[in-house]
Amino acid sequence: MDRDMDRKRVFDKLAAHGVCGLQPYVPGKPNDELEREYGITDALKLASNENPLGPPPAVLEALRGELDAVASYPDGSGYHLKQALSRKLGVAPEAITLGNGSNDVLVLLAETFLEPGVEAIYDQYSFVIYRLVVQAADAVARVAPSLPADTPPRDGLALGHDLDAFRSLLSDRTRMIFIANPNNPTGTWLAGDALYAFLETVPEQTIVVLDEAYGEYVMRDDYADTRAWLEDFPNLVLTRTFSKIYALAGLRIGYALSHPDLAELLNRVRQPFNVNHLAQVAARAALEADAFVVRARRMNADGLEYLTRALTGLGYSVTPSIGNFVLVDVGEPAGGLYTALLRAGIIVRPVANYGLPNHLRITVGLPEQNARLVATLEGMRSSRVGSEARSP
Repeated sequence: MDRDMDRKRVFDKLAAHGVCGLQPYVPGKPNDELEREYGITDALKLASNENPLGPPPAVLEALRGELDAVASYPDGSGYHLKQALSRKLGVAPEAITLGNGSNDVLVLLAETFLEPGVEAIYDQYSFVIYRLVVQAADAVARVAPSLPADTPPRDGLALGHDLDAFRSLLSDRTRMIFIANPNNPTGTWLAGDALYAFLETVPEQTIVVLDEAYGEYVMRDDYADTRAWLEDFPNLVLTRTFSKIYALAGLRIGYALSHPDLAELLNRVRQPFNVNHLAQVAARAALEADAFVVRARRMNADGLEYLTRALTGLGYSVTPSIGNFVLVDVGEPAGGLYTALLRAGIIVRPVANYGLPNHLRITVGLPEQNARLVATLEGMRSSRVGSEARSP
């Protein structure tokens, strides 16, 4: 044991400074792990914001036709996928950077532009990967406080991004800003007018990364189509993914849209063949699945409305969301309820690591899955009330 500890100390000294304090990203518990751990069957995962519909049928058909190609290296430039994205989104192929999920693109951005001494800004309750990539680059993190939980609606969304707080942290050392819209794990969002006005105040030498992983789910008139903004702001980068509404999370495929000169720098750092052949095939087929997207968006909107109403009726506080999940304040440390749900065969996501120890993040499932969750919580609430009533 002493020898192992000595070896660990040696490795810690060898590691890059920014890596030493990192804690690994912990993904949501998979179904089979829960079933092994608790000896249950029919586990329901509502933890990782996956599309419960699964991929569009045309994607599965396209994949079956390409299985023999896995013996060869994929197209390292992603030519055909970039052409498809260019046609779909109305951007030049040279403005597109492909990634092994949008996480990969976030890492590429940090590796390309962050270094010791420069600063990066992100929100207090935003996606944990921003913190990880900034720290790994040994850059200085500037954390903008989120709007308080008691923020009146006229002043913004409770727990949402506070753009004034972002502005107050800007300096001549600010190299990068991360903004998630909608934000994970809160589900909050920024209206287009406010976001555009903020971008106008950002110096051109500061790169703004606008993470739109959940953007395809949004059904609000005040949510901006930001592609046209790339012409106005050469320092803007949009990151998107096929993991969410297109249900390709297992294939890991995402992309960034940016000024071509910025994309060219990212492609210097991007690893060869970072996006596998089947992921590229699936993404191209998914881009044609417009009817599927409409169906998934409508089902998600209905699920958000149902879960918000039902969970509020059970006495929980639900943060308004336009993603495919809700953030639920259970009124006490959420670990107990999380474990109780695990024992009932339902996996949700505790978010204490985001600084929200009383909250659970719950993915919108199929209607019957949402109903199962609510019924389980109702049963737990009834049992608890009955137990308290019997206590002397």
